[in-house]
Amino acid sequence: MKDELALWQITLIAGILLSQSIFLFVNARKHGHNYWLWGILGLIQAPMPLLFYLIFARKIFKGHSGKS
Repeated sequence: MKDELALWQITLIAGILLSQSIFLFVNARKHGHNYWLWGILGLIQAPMPLLFYLIFARKIFKGHSGKS
């Protein structure tokens, strides 16, 4: 068994991290959040920075007050 990653695996991982970082940077900038922080965090790992951004910064899960 080889412990090294193939070139296509490295390319795939780099593409995922780069696209996630670009999305976070552009979206955070558009919504007035700290876009440099989110862009750099998006380069570090996937998908946790994206999930944290959507939950805490964008607050996609808002509580319903029950009022119409």
